[in-house]
Parts: sequence; structure tokens; C-alpha cells
Amino acid sequence: MSSHIHQLSLTEVADAIATGKLSSEEVTAAALDRLQAIGPGLNAVQDMDPDAALADARQADKAQARGDRRGPLHGVPLAHKDMFYRAGRVSGCGSKIRADFIPDHTSRALTGLDAAGALDIARLNMVEFALGVTGHNEITGHVRNPWNTEYITGGSSSGSGAAVAARLVYGALGSDTGGSIRFPCCCNGVVGMKPTWSRVSRYGAMPLSKSLDTIGPLTRTVRDNALMFQAIAGQDANDPTSSPLPVPDYLATLSDGVRGLRIGVPENYFYEPVSPEIAALVRASLAVFTDAGAELVTVTLPDDFGDTNFLTSLITATEGAALHQDWLQTRFEDYGQQTGARFMTGLTTPATRYIQARNLRAPMLAAFNEAVFEKADVLHAPVMISAPPSIGESDTAANPGFMNAITAMGHCTRPVNYLGLPALTVPCGFTDGGLPTAFQLIGRPFDEATLFRAGEAYQHDTDWHTKSPN
Repeated sequence: MSSHIHQLSLTEVADAIATGKLSSEEVTAAALDRLQAIGPGLNAVQDMDPDAALADARQADKAQARGDRRGPLHGVPLAHKDMFYRAGRVSGCGSKIRADFIPDHTSRALTGLDAAGALDIARLNMVEFALGVTGHNEITGHVRNPWNTEYITGGSSSGSGAAVAARLVYGALGSDTGGSIRFPCCCNGVVGMKPTWSRVSRYGAMPLSKSLDTIGPLTRTVRDNALMFQAIAGQDANDPTSSPLPVPDYLATLSDGVRGLRIGVPENYFYEPVSPEIAALVRASLAVFTDAGAELVTVTLPDDFGDTNFLTSLITATEGAALHQDWLQTRFEDYGQQTGARFMTGLTTPATRYIQARNLRAPMLAAFNEAVFEKADVLHAPVMISAPPSIGESDTAANPGFMNAITAMGHCTRPVNYLGLPALTVPCGFTDGGLPTAFQLIGRPFDEATLFRAGEAYQHDTDWHTKSPN
């Protein structure tokens, strides 16, 4: 088993540590070897301390030997997007401006994983200040797709997607404001949960747009994702926006199957700009659900649903600019070109337009719920409108015309953020160019459990999640 430790899923390696088949030190050493050997070629790793990681692993093994297991992730090495604060450790946020920032408090998401017994062994690269969909970063360098290093990873959780796909670590945290978990999952062939807004505390996580920001895990399997998500979901006194609703046991219903589940298939909006290649791969996944007993239901989205893409961008730019206003005035030259330009557009948003964008959310969510969830239990849709582009052709510094394509990339993802709904990304095949693609399952508010159940049923009958890059 030791020679194939890196190919185990998070669930498998957690079970192996729990039963004594593997030690945390063995598993952590194997992960560190891959992070050091493969991480630089992908530019996935911002920083790590191997000695400290191994010391933590040894402590986990000693604790288990005396019967003191901390939780279901005891001794499992994870690594996270470099925007989750840990007191006393640098959190650079993919930027020059915060390259030496040392927070005095720790992210609630990290303390949740700590309590479950996980180890935090590395900081992973990301898009500068989490503002970007492709994975480009003019400050720390572009993260590269492990399936083909000439292609994008998707952003902004670029290092998380690449590291999990390349089997460097067993899971990673990311953030999603307009698709920043779902894009890297789609481009790299891994699973990601963008939760309901407020389901996971944002305390100690770098903010971008407080009305839209969400935090979730990127993993190799749906079961792994549910296991990590269980550790981070829930109310937090340090985040007054976090929901007080009870957190269900996501693993309890994970294997219940989809017989009788109504899966909504949109007849408008989502597929309109999607390439035939991606549409065919995503629609083919529906047959797996029907074979497992699910019912497909055609749904029609409200006529103004398309406005949500623009409204999400408006809110993100405006709230982001408000957070960055001082730096934009005093350190503008320290931003990457694209990041600085996008933040600057937010400084000129009229207050009336921003308030209107915020006020439209409730009625648009009500209309969407009526159109979709009175007929279906989940909505099935693409994540990306086309195959991942190369790093070169999608670099707006070299190809300014690609900015329109970048805006279009959010067609399927940004509306979900605007409405605050949960969405699970699940890999469903490969393009003709050998790159992964995925569908997303969109659920009712706080119904992540149904999304996990549906995703698990799909992976029970397919093997896309077992594929890994060479």
C-alpha cells in the first residue's frame, strides 16, 4: 500500500490511519515528497514547512497510540488556498501587497479541520486576491494544469484544484465568489462544493465580496468532500452572517441513492453559449442518473435570469473595491494589471446601482425557486461553456480580446453565487484535447445533503473520479 499512498482517497487514507495500516507520518512524508517533487512544476505550492509537518504527524500518531483520536480526519495531511489565516503564519493571498502579512487569528474553516484531526501542511497558490477565473497570476506566477501544463487550472482556487488533481494532497479548501471552486474542479477533474451562502463561516478568510463569498472543499471524491464539509459547516460566533440552522449529518444519507429524485434539466439560459463538445459530455451524465432511478424534469428559468451574471460581477467589483480602496490609492503599482483594473471599475459604481443589485436578489431567488424547485429537487447544468483554454491564449495581458471570453466563462457559475445557492461540481469526462470537464448540481438553500447524495450516486456508477494525470 505504501507505494500507492498518494492514489488513496481522503476517506481511504483516513481509514488506513485509523486502523493502523498506515501512520500519519508515512502518509505525510509521501505527500511532502510529491509537493516538493511535483508542486514546483505546477507552481501549485506557495510555501510549506516539511519539518513542522512531520512533527505534527508524529504527534498525531502518538495521540492515536494512546487512544486520543481527534476526529474523522485524524492525521490526514491537507493543504489550502493561501487566503485562510493561521495565527503567526504568513498568508499572502496571491499578492505582493500581502506577501508578508501575518494574521493574529485563525480561520474558522481551519480550526474546524484542526478539530477533526487534519494536518495543515502547505499554503497553495491562488489568483491574486481571488479575483480571476482562469488561474493567471502576474505576481506569483500562473498555476499549471496537471493534465497539460500549457493549459489553465481555472481560478481563483487554482493551486487547490491542481494539488488535489495531481495527488499532492487529499483535499484542500477553496473559496467561491463567482465560480472559484467550480472552475478549478472542472478544469482539473476533481469534486468541489460551493455551499449555500452563510453555511460556512468566513471568519479568518480573506474577503473579496462579503455578499457573495463562500468557502468549501476540493477533493477527489464526493464522499471525501462530504467528510471535509462536515468539519467546516455551521454557525460561528465570530461571523454574525453565519447561519444558525443545524448542520445535518452529510454522511448519513450519502448512500441513499437517487431513486425518485427529480433532476431539473434547464431548457433555457445555461446551455445557450455552451460548445457542442461540452454540452454532449454534460448531457451524457444524465443517463447515469436515469439508470439509477432518477426522474428528469424540464424546467424553464425566468426571463431575467441572465441578468444575474452581470449583477454578480457588479457586486464583486464594488465590494472588492471598497475593501481595497486604500491600497488602490497608495499601492496601485503593486497590483497585477488585470486585478488592479478590475478593482478600479468598482470604485466608479454608482451607489444606486449597487443597492439595486443587492435588492434584486430576494425576488430573483424567489422566482428561481418557483421555476425550478417546485418541479425538481436539484438542477443539473454545465460548469464551463467550453474546454479550458491554454494559458497563453487566455492571458489578457498578451491577448486583451480574451477579456470578453473571461466574462462569458462565468455564464453558468455566477448566477448561483448571486442567488446564494449550493452547487456541487462533479467530473464527467474529458474533452477531445484530453482535459477534464464537469457538471454542477444546484440545490435548494441549505440542501447540500441532497447534492452530496446525488453526486455519490453518480460516482458509484462511473469512474471519472478515479482518473489521475500522469
